[in-house]
Amino acid sequence: MPFIRSSDAVTHEIHGARFVSYAAPRTGSKELAAWRGEVPPGTKAPAHTVSREEIFLVLVGELALTLDGRTERVGAGDTVIINAGSTLSVENPTDQTAITWVTTSVGLTAELADGSVLTPPWAN
Repeated sequence: MPFIRSSDAVTHEIHGARFVSYAAPRTGSKELAAWRGEVPPGTKAPAHTVSREEIFLVLVGELALTLDGRTERVGAGDTVIINAGSTLSVENPTDQTAITWVTTSVGLTAELADGSVLTPPWAN
């Protein structure tokens, strides 16, 4: 059972957000991927449809999360279950960076509105 130190985490940036990968196949995980998301103020990620279920926990701050057309404000301590095949977008309308913890199964892909498919390295 590997111990992942914060210094071992790999950081990725896309669509204005930062993804700090801790659990993934490169760190020894066989089934799950987990990362810390950092969403700066004013960031709005494009809508995308996920291929696997995600569990999205807000640790710090507040976000507007749109899931299958329904927008909800979620704050520290709130959890969102994003089922496979759901379309979501994330926006930070506040003046504080929001911090999240996300867990999914290895192999997650995200299809953008233009049909392009993103294979996030923090989940594969």
